Amino acid sequence: MPAPARRRWGAGHLSAVDWFLRNRHTGEITIAQWPNAPLTLFGLCAVIDWAFAPAGTVGTVVRGAGSLALVVWAADELLRGVNPWRRLLGAGVLVWLALRWGFGATGPI
Repeated sequence: MPAPARRRWGAGHLSAVDWFLRNRHTGEITIAQWPNAPLTLFGLCAVIDWAFAPAGTVGTVVRGAGSLALVVWAADELLRGVNPWRRLLGAGVLVWLALRWGFGATGPI
């Protein structure tokens, strides 16, 4: 007996996992995506902060740029994520940042 054909988005009943992870544009499962500009900038700032631990104005700019980039990325995922998983990920990062800053952390790193 042949295996049943894989169901595509909109082709009938989907499991909860399919619904949660299915890309609404392509129909493929999307857990992670190639980083966009804000996430790339955050990663660059995180590496600079980790490798060089800049102090003073340079450190403030690096951590501020990293924080802003991560907020932009998370808000974009929350508002325009391709599936519920990506939207939840964006919301989770925003909550994590708010909690960190609420407890006195100075950057996202």
